[in-house]
Amino acid sequence: MSTRAGQPAEPQDLVDIDALIAAYYDRKPDPDVPAQRVAFGTSGHRGSSLATTFNEDHILATTQAIVDYRRAQGIAGPVYLGRDTHALSLPAERTALEVLVANEIDVRADARDAWVPTPALSHAILRHNRDLAADDPARADGIIVTPSHNPPADGGFKYNPPHGGPADTDATGWIADRANELIAAGLEGVSRVRYGDIVDGAVGSYDFRDVYVRDLGDVIDMDAIARAGVRIGADPLGGASVEYWQLIAEVYGLELTVVNPDVDPTWKFMTLDWDEKIRMDPSSPSAMASLVARRAEFDVLTGNDADADRHGIVTPDAGLMNPNHFLAVAIDYLFAHRPGWPASAAVGKTLVSSMIIDRVTAELGRTLLEVPVGFKWFVPGLIDGSVAFGGEESAGASFLRHDGGVWTTDKDGIILCLLAAEIIAATGKTPSARYAELEAEYGASSYERVDAPASDAEKAALKALSPEDVAAETLAGDPITAKLSEAPGNGAAIGGLKVQTEFAWFAARPSGTEAVYKLYAESLKGPQHLAEVQAEAREIVAAVLGA
Repeated sequence: MSTRAGQPAEPQDLVDIDALIAAYYDRKPDPDVPAQRVAFGTSGHRGSSLATTFNEDHILATTQAIVDYRRAQGIAGPVYLGRDTHALSLPAERTALEVLVANEIDVRADARDAWVPTPALSHAILRHNRDLAADDPARADGIIVTPSHNPPADGGFKYNPPHGGPADTDATGWIADRANELIAAGLEGVSRVRYGDIVDGAVGSYDFRDVYVRDLGDVIDMDAIARAGVRIGADPLGGASVEYWQLIAEVYGLELTVVNPDVDPTWKFMTLDWDEKIRMDPSSPSAMASLVARRAEFDVLTGNDADADRHGIVTPDAGLMNPNHFLAVAIDYLFAHRPGWPASAAVGKTLVSSMIIDRVTAELGRTLLEVPVGFKWFVPGLIDGSVAFGGEESAGASFLRHDGGVWTTDKDGIILCLLAAEIIAATGKTPSARYAELEAEYGASSYERVDAPASDAEKAALKALSPEDVAAETLAGDPITAKLSEAPGNGAAIGGLKVQTEFAWFAARPSGTEAVYKLYAESLKGPQHLAEVQAEAREIVAAVLGA
């Protein structure tokens, strides 16, 4: 943790926007350099133009690859297209339009030429497809241009198929391979019309904000929030949700203040994250420091990242809630206040989420679906209603409408923030106060995720970890009950290893988007026991990295 973590950004911390945009157009990726190839992580292709990992050629090729993929899949409906507030998002969106229009695709961009949160794009796709058969050629899909919470110099490009959620590895692998073929061929095979030559009417429009906001009453009890007069402070963290929060306050008559309406591509108003980088992570105490400082002014303060697929919850009594804590409270509350949900619907969580969720789910009498990291694993269940809630420890989640129908199949930070206000309105307690009650019943969770630098070779070694790599029979003094390289909920590979006991666990896996590896650990026996779990986990990881 840097000594500057949580401190305001200074001029030397800010990216040169002019240089960033110039590099987007000027630098050309070398297909023989692995780092400069198109590669989809857990949520799209990400990189920076300054590192020649997110440039015009990448987007030209990837967009054409998406066109080729959807044609091969028999998808002939519109492509919904949106962008967030990162500096590279606007030029990348325009590049994508050049290819989509040249390929005579029916593309729907934002009616206000403004920013589009990821959940609003997912909502639009599902709304278009709700009455269409699974093989209907008229189905829509979408592209969202965002690197999510990543630093200001980064860009991101994500494809959402007709199910509205993140594409699975079969789709992203195909798209990445095709895109890299096109780059290696000098972009031969890419159809393109210059942005300035796109004629009026060639690009359709869709009011993402209005449709999404006016539909919120189907998933959140907005009337209860308004009646209770819950004082909400919403911080979009300079992201795509800024104008959405303003409209939410107006439409539903909420006592809601957008505490920071500023949008600036350098994010100069942010406090620095743990590593002195500007990162719009609403689950980071360092990135959320300025919001936590205002916690006494509201009943609840909320934060979203740049594309609003993540949430942060700040309460007067506890400050910034750990994402795991809020997920547990959300599950506890929702399954008791959504009578329209299917009685058999499961709780979905990623395997690096808290054990408290397991205990809450068991008390509810619900099935727990434990899956690898990646929201794509919740998509089928959210669509058919067999999973009522899906959540990740990194502060991403979504859940069903009041009637048990699908809301979004991608993470929705906006509804999770509004849910915090609903919980206060309905129970008279902050989510953090309810979590304290859960811990009193199930045990106090000590949880930590540590990110450490890792090369591509080291990340590959971590991904190859298997149960056989663990000879130990105990972990921090307790018998090991499971060694997992596959998720128990669906048998999918977790891309790492999880070792657990009755009271603790650790998991090690490489990041899909950054040059780091992640070590997750939790204990229900307190901080000292957690430290013991982490120490033994590091020994296992070090042995693999040193091999």
